[in-house]
Amino acid sequence: MWEREWYVCLCERGRRRECVREDVCVTVTLEKVLGITAFGNRALACDPRSGLVAYPAGCVVVLLNPKKNKQHHILNSSSGHMPAVRVWDVTERTQVAELQEHKYGISCVAFSPNSKYIVSVGYQHDMIVNVWAWKKNIVVAANKVSSKVTAVSFSDDSSYFVTAGNRHVKFWYLDHTKSSKVNATVPLLGRSGLLGELRNNFFSDVACGKGHKAGSTFCITSSGLLCEFNDKRLLDKWVELRTTQATSLSVTEELIFCGCADGTVRVFSPVNLHFICTLPRPHCLGTDIATVVEASHLFSHKMDARYPDTVAVSYDPASRWLSCVYNDHSLYVWDVRDLRKVGKVYSALYHSACVWSVEVYPDRVSDGEQPCLPPGSFLSCSSDNTIRLWNTDGHSTTLSRNVISNDLQKIIYMDNNTAGLLDTECLNSGNGEKADPQTSETRTGIRTMCVSPDGQHLASGDRTGTLRIHELVSMEEILNVQAHDSEILCLEYSKPETGLKLLATASRDRLIHVLDAEQEYSLLQTLDEHSSSITAVRFAGETANDGKVRMISCGADKSIYFRTAQKSDEGTVFTRTHHIVRKTTLYDMDIDPTRKYAAIGCQDRSVRWGNGKQKKLYKGSQGEDGTVIKVQTDPSGLYVATSCSDKNISIFDFYSGECVATMFGHSEVVTGMKFTNDCKRMITVSGDSCIFVWRLAPELSISMRQRLSDLKQNGKPVQKTPPHKPCNLRREVHKTPPIVTMSSDSDKEVEEEEEEEGIEEEEEEDEEDMISPYMVSGCSAEEETGWYLRNTFVHKQYTEYTKHY
Repeated sequence: MWEREWYVCLCERGRRRECVREDVCVTVTLEKVLGITAFGNRALACDPRSGLVAYPAGCVVVLLNPKKNKQHHILNSSSGHMPAVRVWDVTERTQVAELQEHKYGISCVAFSPNSKYIVSVGYQHDMIVNVWAWKKNIVVAANKVSSKVTAVSFSDDSSYFVTAGNRHVKFWYLDHTKSSKVNATVPLLGRSGLLGELRNNFFSDVACGKGHKAGSTFCITSSGLLCEFNDKRLLDKWVELRTTQATSLSVTEELIFCGCADGTVRVFSPVNLHFICTLPRPHCLGTDIATVVEASHLFSHKMDARYPDTVAVSYDPASRWLSCVYNDHSLYVWDVRDLRKVGKVYSALYHSACVWSVEVYPDRVSDGEQPCLPPGSFLSCSSDNTIRLWNTDGHSTTLSRNVISNDLQKIIYMDNNTAGLLDTECLNSGNGEKADPQTSETRTGIRTMCVSPDGQHLASGDRTGTLRIHELVSMEEILNVQAHDSEILCLEYSKPETGLKLLATASRDRLIHVLDAEQEYSLLQTLDEHSSSITAVRFAGETANDGKVRMISCGADKSIYFRTAQKSDEGTVFTRTHHIVRKTTLYDMDIDPTRKYAAIGCQDRSVRWGNGKQKKLYKGSQGEDGTVIKVQTDPSGLYVATSCSDKNISIFDFYSGECVATMFGHSEVVTGMKFTNDCKRMITVSGDSCIFVWRLAPELSISMRQRLSDLKQNGKPVQKTPPHKPCNLRREVHKTPPIVTMSSDSDKEVEEEEEEEGIEEEEEEDEEDMISPYMVSGCSAEEETGWYLRNTFVHKQYTEYTKHY
């Protein structure tokens, strides 16, 4: 796929994805990609000159320098409903050609060795093989193919190429196109390989010979055979790979590398197909990577261990390195200069399924508590049934660096079943047509998580309703209980300033459980007002003025419930004080850091925020399609980030609703977002199994840090709380009697008229039923107004400064 300084990228899916390319005030750059979505050899390439390894991660092509552990990125900004072959200049990372003729999707692409042509093969429903004179953006030859095609390879002299697939090996010749002087598409001449008794096999990969074996063509079957075709297209010889499944092939003048099941890579001689050796295998499934701190730990043999399957191999002839991708979404680069002493140059391990949530470890913990994780740490949870601890800042004061990954520090496995760690789509979709990502909905896995404010505990909820609590200092599980009948959608710890240590769990079963984290996570109360899935629950309020703690929840029933907690001799009890019903589904909610306002992402692509009454409504997406799935405020409360079902991300001014930045790159819906504590980055996770670390523009970071400084000066001291205790959960359920609130018909008519005029106000309530607009800072309305004007002036000063900067 590499040729000279060009890299060809195929947009293999036909699903709609619209990206907005409007100019915005500031830029946000993609700094780090923690993920890989290569599903075969057609999605892995090595540059023979620079040694860069290219692979897809969502809609991003990662250009990895394995030796320096550095990434560059090519962002595909226009992957839409029309499949296309795109050619990129690797040095400039700019698109130089866009080739559109396929209708349903593209299975594989290849450059001709002389760089004149690109061949692209469509999905089975497309049934087209196109040969492009790509610099002219014309198809010079084309023909139909009736089989599923998984691989394509050009001959050394560029005179023909070979396609392979289901009961299919075919040779396509370009000699007749050279004599054609007319810029028109001519029929592509193809002849089938003579398969003999192997005609019913699935040929998973193909590679034309090199050097003195240039007349030969090598194929592997998924059943585990390495085959050689001679220059007469005749299947000349074959050899068994002794594996349950073979997936990928890479051929050099001296060696043939065959990627097989169970982490195996077999090496053969292209001269006579004699077996040479088997390369070392990667880590075994379920490995505690935190303990693999020496190379000997990685290569030590374990009885009854299971290894991920090799799905792609690509050889770099300059460095003599072999890159291997495995179906647990790990990448290894092996030094194969001496096959008797193979060494590891680089390795990385990522999530193998949808990533549902991301949490940044707090930068400040309570007095008397020691941080459990180094600065810059964050955690992610996934459908692969793991929680993973990451640190991309290079801090190693708490955790020792392992030899498997530079970024991944720890994996918490929720059970001993290793099947969930494998991406079965890598092997099952032999034609490159990946299954609908919604199939991941049927998988078990961790759906949501939350770190306690003191940094000591991690709460997680899975898709079956199980609640787990881990102590972060030891990573040990201290609680495991079936808390809900369906998947847990949201977890939220109360803030230290409330004076309480509570954990709220919300589920698709329409219930909210309130647990006392100080009393071994005993159950305080169960709230059942919602009539549908609860999408978000948040704590707000403080105790200095009125002794009240407030909880807000929203859900698919279009309702927002405000509750107030009262302490009594019987414990803390929440009662409903305010109920709002909207006309659109409410997907997510976040409270700004001052605990004054709630921002809610809605199905109608809008963001609504207020403090019991709606204060502002603005469009939460730059596109015209989709819904707002997630909202997240930054640590200072100046900005709010939104993710939309069109897979784009936007950052808005929290108060004005002005869009200040947009990002794209994920190939599936963004399921979680978090700003880092230093206000320099934002982390996003997605259904495409990838984690993106974005570098925010300096002007955004400066504004946020300035406001944080102002809040610290004007705010009151944070109330300290004692540490958590080891815990167990009582299964008693206490319910409060429901309070029913209804709006009159006249109220509904007024609301409908206001919505028609573009103004949406919530139903009027008493002031005591609303969240106080001055809850944390402890200042009066006049003082708050003065602060806001002063901060606006400072913000403008920094904006002017950064323009010149």
